[in-house]
Amino acid sequence: MTPADTTPPAADHPSGAAVSFTAAASTDGAASSAADSSSAPVTPAATPASPSAAAGPVGTSLPAPDRAAADAFWAAYATAHPDVVRVAPDYTVESFGDSPRLADALLREVTHGAKRATAELATAFHADGDQLPRIGSHWIACDGRGHPAIIMRSTELRLATFNEVDEAFAYDEGEDDRTLASWRREHRRYWERTCAARGVEWSEDDEIVLERFRVVWPPEFAD
Repeated sequence: MTPADTTPPAADHPSGAAVSFTAAASTDGAASSAADSSSAPVTPAATPASPSAAAGPVGTSLPAPDRAAADAFWAAYATAHPDVVRVAPDYTVESFGDSPRLADALLREVTHGAKRATAELATAFHADGDQLPRIGSHWIACDGRGHPAIIMRSTELRLATFNEVDEAFAYDEGEDDRTLASWRREHRRYWERTCAARGVEWSEDDEIVLERFRVVWPPEFAD
């Protein structure tokens, strides 16, 4: 993972991020930050019913995450759940998708829908020098403007190739009609597009990080 004091561009995250950084926070530091900033989540703008309809053109970029707001957001969570943060102090800050519209659409599938899983190419993590997520790790999902909206915690991780993804995982991703057929169609489009943007060719044999998660913050969206 990248150091806490850097904000390098990260590879596009399927339900993942074009811009990310990782930070480590102590409960003491978190508590002091919480006193200065609001923890109210940013509600995404209205988005199309189908997240795939919100995909931007190749080259559409996401804004960098608002780090100060993300730190304050994490601080509020740390104050409310010090025991959890004590054993898992690291967090990544990302946005879903590869465009502001797609970030908002997929975020809404989490906050107002059934999306509790996400998938990303392992090569996308490696391209940025980022470690793969771990069970129990946290990430802050930002909206299309880079403002923190929710905190999620990984509950299950496995590696698979494109054709090894099953119906249950496609259903838990909660996108489109939640079928494996639509999952394959839309993720094929997504990875062909994002790999082309990185100057590489996507292959069905590429390893995919399949992640299930639960929402832990803020309380109004927590599972």
